[in-house]
Amino acid sequence: MPESPESGGNLRTVVLAGLVNLGVAVAKGIVGFVSGSAAMLAEAMHSLADTATEVLLFVGLRRGARPPTEERPFGHSRETYVWALLAAVATFLIGGGLSIDEGVEAIRSPDRQQQQLLAYLVLAVAAVLESISLARSVRQIRARARRFVVHPLLLVRQGSDTPTRAVFFEDSAALVGLALAAAGVGLTHLTGDPLWDGLASIAIGVLLICVAGILGYSNITLLIGRSVPARGRARIRHELLAVPAVERVHELLTLHLGPESILVAAKVDFVSTASSTDVEVAADEAERRLLELFPTIRYVFLDPTGGGGSEVRPTSPT
Repeated sequence: MPESPESGGNLRTVVLAGLVNLGVAVAKGIVGFVSGSAAMLAEAMHSLADTATEVLLFVGLRRGARPPTEERPFGHSRETYVWALLAAVATFLIGGGLSIDEGVEAIRSPDRQQQQLLAYLVLAVAAVLESISLARSVRQIRARARRFVVHPLLLVRQGSDTPTRAVFFEDSAALVGLALAAAGVGLTHLTGDPLWDGLASIAIGVLLICVAGILGYSNITLLIGRSVPARGRARIRHELLAVPAVERVHELLTLHLGPESILVAAKVDFVSTASSTDVEVAADEAERRLLELFPTIRYVFLDPTGGGGSEVRPTSPT
């Protein structure tokens, strides 16, 4: 299967996010050691976890883009979800676990020296870079939403484009984490109590564990097999019924085979006057309609069940 423009966009989004996170992780780590701030060290581990995530997502995208073979007739797209699940585990262990551990250690060792000015500077630069990466993922989500004529939030919640969703969630969490780190450093500076710095580090760890849980669960459901959302299925059914020779759709099954691959299978009744040639033409038209509706539909299978009954044709998809 050739790489689609959207797949190329996913790769660029992941690479940009990875480069940003790697640079920010190094800067945060240096400042964390110099300033003695647990929150800054937690943020360094946060960015390090995000970098590891982008590497795994990149590997998943490359391996998932391999063409179908005789042994893998539907391609390798679903492998993307395996690597994305590993990325969520990396976020959980590297980002969440180590950040909480660093926060607890900071609370137990309150004699650390703090140098806040450098920390503020790095946090501000990191916020700008993370915002640039987030803006790209938001643009990509909006472009995909326009293609599918759905609200962008639906794709954020239920979309199958795991790499872009992962970057969106990670960059959003990064900005929240930066705010938490700034609050921890600032409160420690104002009160002289390093407890706030440690609590900020723990809060960053909990944030990362939540993000990892959301992404991990999403990838598990996609690996098990998830259908197109109800609104999408309604539009697919509507397009099938719009084919003149199709009289009734008995059963409609959809399955995400990967971020850029959807399978559609349906049991349909054709009109009683339809010849075998008419059925062939109708099947071709149904496939054309569905490909125009959802460009990520790769496979369409229609199973004629014979006549019987009729279904009211909707005037518009619900």
